[in-house]
Parts: sequence; structure tokens; C-alpha cells
Amino acid sequence: MKTRELTVAGAFEIVPTVHSDDRGSFHEWFRADVLRGLTGTDFSLHSDSIAQANASLSRAGTMRGIHFAEVPPGQAKYVTCFTGAVLDVVVDLRVDSPTFGQWDSVLLDDVDHRCIWVPEGLGHAFVSLDDDSLVSYLVSTGYDAGREHTITPFDTTIGVDWPTEDRHGRPLTYHLSDRDRSAQTLAEARAAGILA
Repeated sequence: MKTRELTVAGAFEIVPTVHSDDRGSFHEWFRADVLRGLTGTDFSLHSDSIAQANASLSRAGTMRGIHFAEVPPGQAKYVTCFTGAVLDVVVDLRVDSPTFGQWDSVLLDDVDHRCIWVPEGLGHAFVSLDDDSLVSYLVSTGYDAGREHTITPFDTTIGVDWPTEDRHGRPLTYHLSDRDRSAQTLAEARAAGILA
């Protein structure tokens, strides 16, 4: 596996080696020892095991996030896209971090099979670049509705450069949940005292 730390400290892109032949392909999309080598811990700072596994299926233009969980305990995520393609985005929501409010992204798709590690304290979002994009998440803590929040993906102070075309060059129309559509700004989340 090849790894690269993103400009948001603590977040990593993980690129597996894909073995292909006339039967198809095989790759290791998660290795605990690789993640431990990158982060110095097991799956999360608060747990030595995966607490929950999630999957989402999205049509082109579906936007999910910017989602985050209150710290502690937060929710670390290890994310990949098995079919289709998404632009996966992390945002630093740690108020004492030198990269607070900054974002970075990784293209997750069914070609290179990249993965992304999102530690506690970061926001996470993606936009689907193809119909039937299947995204899988391994997470460090289970869902807790009272501690889960969202920031608008269109917050101008964050300034995510969202793609306007899908991976085939067709214009994207964004589809958001009501929750994400009416989400607070980064400044409002900070004023509410819910950021790490």
C-alpha cells in the first residue's frame, strides 16, 4: 500500500496494490498494521476495534456532509468506494489546529480503489460522480444522533471546490438531504461550542 498524509494533519490517503488478471482483480482495502503505522494507534484513539460498518449508495450529484461527531469520543472513519466514484472531502474542525477550517480531498473510485482515513475531530463529506456509487465506511464509534452534526458543504469560509461535472463530463445537479441543505456554518458550529 502507498500512503500520503493530506494537507489536513492526521488524514491520510491509502492506495492499495490491485492485482488484476483475466478473472478480475483483488486488493486489500484495509490493513490494521498500515493504519497503526500511520497513526500510531489502532483503529481509533478510543477503541481497538471497529464499532460499526456503513454503506451508502448514491446517484450522481448526491452530496453527503459535511458531517462530524462531537469529541470526545468523536468518530474516526476509514472510507472507500467499491463501485462508481466520489470526491471525498475532509475538513479540519479542530479549533486549536493550525489547519482549522481547511479542507482536502481524495478521489475514491472503482479504478484505483483509494481509501481515506478521517480521524476524530475532522468533518467528512463527499459528492457522487457517478450513478450507483457504493461507498463503505468503517467507523470507530456507533451512530449517536445527539452527538452528530453537519456543516453546510457550501460554507464560503471553508470554500470547498466542489466539481460541477461527473466523471463522464456531464453537468452535476447536487442532491442533498434536508438536514444537509439547512446545515449551520462553520462559524455557527464554533459559536455553539460543538467543535473539537
